[in-house]
Amino acid sequence: MNEIYIMALLATLGTWFVTALGAGTVVFFKSPNPRIMNLMLGFASGVMIAASFWSLLAPAIERAELYSDIPAYIVATAGFLTGAVFMWFSDKAVTFARRNTAGCENAATDNGMNRIIMLILSVTVHNIPEGLAVGVAFGALQNGNYTTEALMGAISLAIGIALQNFPEGAAVSVPLRREGCSRKKAFTLGQASGAVEPLAAIPGALAVTHIEAILPFALSFAAGTMIMVAVHELIPECQRNREAHPYSATMGIVTGFAVMMLLDVMLG
Repeated sequence: MNEIYIMALLATLGTWFVTALGAGTVVFFKSPNPRIMNLMLGFASGVMIAASFWSLLAPAIERAELYSDIPAYIVATAGFLTGAVFMWFSDKAVTFARRNTAGCENAATDNGMNRIIMLILSVTVHNIPEGLAVGVAFGALQNGNYTTEALMGAISLAIGIALQNFPEGAAVSVPLRREGCSRKKAFTLGQASGAVEPLAAIPGALAVTHIEAILPFALSFAAGTMIMVAVHELIPECQRNREAHPYSATMGIVTGFAVMMLLDVMLG
């Protein structure tokens, strides 16, 4: 295998590992504390909202302006709405999902199962273009662009995505814990959402000349899925028992958004 592809694979294995570290935060919860869980769910919501713009929509618009003949605002809007509609159809499709799965004995309602499946779908879909982006960055090195600066740029992109993946891993595992999943099950599903990044990196590196054209739509699509889940599922969920702790969820959302924005802007 070409060393470029090996580097892309290793980089995305690293981003997957950091996702697993984030998902591992769920092991610190011996039993779900309502106030802490509302705070963490709010944090997860803020992370997803910030990531949808700073990590997805902004790069999509920038790339569309560079590589697409279609106006960037059309590409971004079409991708975003398609992603939202995709999650709406997904929600309908999982209405008949089984109530119980191994390790999730307390997820007793179809709504709970729908929420779990939608959450995993949205973050997994979000991770596919991230894996593609890393693959594209490393794949571009083989087109007469193998310079120290280009290599460091690809590495920096992978590091930035890895740091973003830590709160995203928690954004999956913590809500799963809230729905009644065991810590082991929540961790397993949380880290699995990052497994698509290495799978997407190699095709991205192989087809770099073609991926550049479709990546803006893919990024916008992922943004639509994340906003749909954050607004429709996580934010209402974190408002449980709001009367007892009125600002826990709100401060979680603000903090999550700020952390994700800081990482994205700081790491470019």
